[in-house]
Formats: sequence, C-alpha cells, structure tokens
Amino acid sequence: MIWRALIVSSALMLVMGLVACNESGSKPAGNAGGGAAQQAAPVGVVTLKKDTYPITTILPGRAEAFQVADIRPQVNGIIREIAFKEGGEVKKGDLLYQIDDAAYRAAVEQAQATISKAQASVPSAQSNFDRYQRLVGSGATQIEFETARTALAQANAEVEAAKAALTSAQIDLDHTKIIAPFDGIIDQTAYNVGNLVAANQSTALTTIRQLDPIYISLTESSTNLLKLRDAIAAGEVKGEDNNVAFRLILEDGREYNKKGKLDMSKQVVSETTGTFIIRVVFPNPNRVVLPGMYVRATVELGAEAGYSLPQLATTRDANGRLTAQFISTEGKVETRVFENATPSNNSWLVTQGVKDGDQLIISGLQSIVSGMPVKPVPMKINDNGVVIPADQPVAGGEQKPAAK
Repeated sequence: MIWRALIVSSALMLVMGLVACNESGSKPAGNAGGGAAQQAAPVGVVTLKKDTYPITTILPGRAEAFQVADIRPQVNGIIREIAFKEGGEVKKGDLLYQIDDAAYRAAVEQAQATISKAQASVPSAQSNFDRYQRLVGSGATQIEFETARTALAQANAEVEAAKAALTSAQIDLDHTKIIAPFDGIIDQTAYNVGNLVAANQSTALTTIRQLDPIYISLTESSTNLLKLRDAIAAGEVKGEDNNVAFRLILEDGREYNKKGKLDMSKQVVSETTGTFIIRVVFPNPNRVVLPGMYVRATVELGAEAGYSLPQLATTRDANGRLTAQFISTEGKVETRVFENATPSNNSWLVTQGVKDGDQLIISGLQSIVSGMPVKPVPMKINDNGVVIPADQPVAGGEQKPAAK
C-alpha cells in the first residue's frame, strides 16, 4: 500500500509540473509575436522618376584577329637567318627570314650580262637597216631591206627579253628576304636556321596576327532582329545619327574601356541556328582582348522614356514575368508585376505600372514579404553596383559594373 501511494503521488506531481511549465512558456511567446507584428522592418529604397534611358541588349561573341597571315616562302633555299623574336611584335616591312641568296644573286648578274650582250648587237642592226633603207631601189633589193629590218627588230626583242629575265631574277632575289606584311604579333617559328624550304609549301613558316584593332563576332537571333526593325520603323527606338554603339564585357565581368563600331553584318540567317553574325571592330592598343576570347557586347540600340528598375531589385516569377517590391501608400510591401520590360544596362526599363515618387525597395528584400509593414531608408547604388546610404558620396572614376 505504501509503495502504491508513493507511485500515485509522484505521478500527480509530474503532471502538475508539466502544466505549469506549459503555461509559463506560452505567455511570453504570445507577447513576443504580437510585438514583432507591430514593428516595421527598415528597408533600403530609391525614389523613382521618369527619365530617358538607353535601350540595350547583350550579345555573346568571340574575339578574332583583325588580320591573319601565314608566312610561306616564295623561293627554294636554305634558311640562313631568323630575324625576329618569337611571340614578339613586328612592324610592316621588318625582316623575318633570310634565305640563302647566292644562287639568286648569280642569276641577277647573268641576266644583266645578257642585257649587255643583247644591247651590243642593236647598233650594228640599226646601221644595216639605215643603209638598206637609203639604197633600196638604187643598189639594194627590197628583200635585203626587209632582212635588215627583221634583224633590227630581233635585236631589240632580245634586249627586251633580257630585261624581263633580269626583272624575274630580281624578284626571286627579293623573295629571299621574307618580310612582315603588316604590324602584328608573330608566332613561334616552325623552321630553324639551316632548314630547307620550298616555294609555296603547304606548311607555314610562322603566323602573324594584327590585334589592334580587333574584331568581335557577335551572334543575334533572327527573332530579335525582326523586333528591332519593327521598333525602329515604329519610331520607338531612335539612335543618334543611326549609329549603334557597342560596349564590351570581358570574360571576368569587367567592362572594356573602349567602344566599338559596327563593321559588317551578314544578310543571311543560319539555317541551323536561326542566328545571324554581326562583326564589330574595337580599338585594342594594349592587347587586352586576344583572339579566341569569349566576350559579351552591350549594344545601345537607342533611348526611350520610362522608369529604370535596377536588376538587383527585381526577380522573375514562375511565369517568367518581371517583379519588384515597392512601398505602398499604407507603408506596406507591395509586389508589382511588369509584363513588358526592356534591358537598359544594369537595369530594366518599364513604362507602365510606376509613377513619379514611387519607392522601390532595393535592399533588405530577403527579410520581407508582401503586405508586411516596412520603414523606408533612402539608399542609392554606386558605380560598383553596391547599395550605399543616400548621403554617402559615390567614388568617381571607377568602371561601371557589367550588365548581368
């Protein structure tokens, strides 16, 4: 009986303790939840104002050398000298290879001697022609006159043939010096001093590439091409003097500090990919861009009036529509959806669903939901794409971030 009484009393004490703990723990939690619901969370905002912004699009591309030349010999011979540094810079007219020219010098001298021999027979042939021309009909027959004229013509022809042979020999001699056809960067040599080379051989001695300026080949879809043409025809896109400006985004995300110009665009759309090629030329004095690099180009197609929504403040919903968070007139988070948005550098350009003075939330987005009360804190975005307080000065002279 005593043991049974102890067990019952212990069970009652345990139940009473659990009830007391539950009551004491639930009341503070309810009070804390009520306080959080009434407190407005601070968020960074920018105030929007209608303005004119550039309309841009980003195209993938690849860098290509402005000029490429495979260097091959035009005469046979043994390489006697290599006059360049592999991988170095060469100028137009610089000596690259010297082929042994002894045989070609001898050919030039022989051609010069042949000219002298041919010229020596011309005065005699000219004298005979003049004499028979005077005596024809009075001591000389017509046949003798024609023979003298033919001999003079042959003597002059031999002189011209000898001159042509000299020119050919001189060309071959000049080709023993292989020179750079333009300014550029030269590759390593495939042949060394002492190697025998042949005229017009299939294997190149080396290759020269001109890197300043440099080509960027961009690809664009035929669908976007039609949209662009329709926008221009409707007057929605207006470029400055119909010139399209190109800005380059390098592989590491930095924006290249030189602007490019349209050089050529193919008028044929690829049957397999549905794209067409646009070739742009960029200055490249420091050889920052090298052939083979994959890059992106931001194309400024014109300008349009509207509101600029920074990309860092926007997202896409499940249907792919652009969304952004604003502060409503009641001081709560309001989600707005934009059916039509145009890329504009690091922002989206919209023309509907926004008015002057609207406050766009650009920071603190991870801790808010639609309908939640918030407290606006004025902010701005600096040149590096970082959100900072509105009263903090923006450092100048910095490169703008690449568009995402």
